[in-house]
Amino acid sequence: MSTKQLATFVVETRDIPQQAIAAARAALIDTLGVGIAGTLEDVGEIAHGWARDCGGSAQAIVWGANASTTAAEAAFVNGTCAHALDFDDSLPTLRGHPSAPMVAAALATGEMSGASGKEVLEALVLGLEVGGVLGQAVGSGHYLRGWHSTATMGAFTATAVAGRILKLDVDTLARAFGLAASQVSGLVRNFGTMTKPFHAGHAARVGVFSAMMAKRGFTADAAIFDGKNNFFETYAGDDGKPFAELVAHMGKPWQAISPGIYVKNWPCCYCNHRPIGGMLELMAKHDIPADDVKRVRVGFLPGSDTALVSTNPHTGLEGKFSIEYVMAALLHDRKLTLETFTDAMVMRPPVRALMSKVERYRIPAEGTFSGVVGYSDIEVETSKGKFSMRVDRVPGSPEWPVTEALAVQKFMDCAGRVLGTPGAKALLDLAQRCETLPNIRTLTAATIPASTQRSPVATAS
Repeated sequence: MSTKQLATFVVETRDIPQQAIAAARAALIDTLGVGIAGTLEDVGEIAHGWARDCGGSAQAIVWGANASTTAAEAAFVNGTCAHALDFDDSLPTLRGHPSAPMVAAALATGEMSGASGKEVLEALVLGLEVGGVLGQAVGSGHYLRGWHSTATMGAFTATAVAGRILKLDVDTLARAFGLAASQVSGLVRNFGTMTKPFHAGHAARVGVFSAMMAKRGFTADAAIFDGKNNFFETYAGDDGKPFAELVAHMGKPWQAISPGIYVKNWPCCYCNHRPIGGMLELMAKHDIPADDVKRVRVGFLPGSDTALVSTNPHTGLEGKFSIEYVMAALLHDRKLTLETFTDAMVMRPPVRALMSKVERYRIPAEGTFSGVVGYSDIEVETSKGKFSMRVDRVPGSPEWPVTEALAVQKFMDCAGRVLGTPGAKALLDLAQRCETLPNIRTLTAATIPASTQRSPVATAS
């Protein structure tokens, strides 16, 4: 049966290509960086408070704090913080963010069990396979019906990662998948609120909890993806691909290699990123001053702006899911940074005036697309004339990759806000050598700041 085949692949696979391991290492580094910066957000502060209240265990470290708690709660807090800025990576076949739930679950269970860095990276590669297969099996219809794939598929990827690290056997991991299936949740309706990053944390906790409970003998349906009333009959869209066929071809090619992990250049919803990349190119080519802009039109293919739920944002979180705000802020500031997405920045009068000039429209096409699948059209009207372009690449994708220098710069900017420059450099060095670490706790211990002095993200200008 397909559920058992999936579990067998996760448990028994040993021959993992170095290119996939390298991709997992890059994802680990990126996720740690944005996760540590995410602790400075209001949602991160609240999550850290929850960890302090839970207390009572030293199983796993809470990133960015001199604190630890149970593996499941550490996974929840760290996964939430990793998605707090919406700066974490994406996987087209998943139609969501793969690494926030997986890395949080992997490091928490890895600490608890004394796993090596190599074991953690292998688990991340295998979890990514599970995410890509399940994402294709539920299809775009799953997301378009209102399910947040980062949360729903993330529950299973985190379970796979935790199960691999805890060395579950095939039957036990199959039961863990069954238990995770009854905890799958997360609605797109909650985008623009603290509940969106909660989704990633919840998925991470579900994975750790499900694997640990199954290991203790907790029972669940061990064939949750097979037969009548299986998971897909409940959750999949009409365009989902046959699960059995997908499972039979896992690792051919590896998800970490193709389509590969997409890394964000800017801390906002990926549906904004093609238009951002296009606008930056138009601004560089035509020197477009903000005060000369009469109108901006952004064209989206069907489904590619589903997550952009806010047309008139009033908070930083809402601004992350608004093409109207993103285009206005980009024109006004000539850049997008962590500071762009604060409440005060969203409410600036000049930016709100520019927002009123931004409109989105539907590009007629057959099929369903996303922020990382398809293309976007940009048109800027000024006193000099109209400038336009079609953006058919995704910033941060293998076709438009983030350079190593920019990846390091992103990590240092994010982690340095909490750890300081020396602490961030030390953590980066350990993460880059992750495969050689005999115990992953060496890495997680480096997420503890040397002092309680933390640099706030929220500043207005």
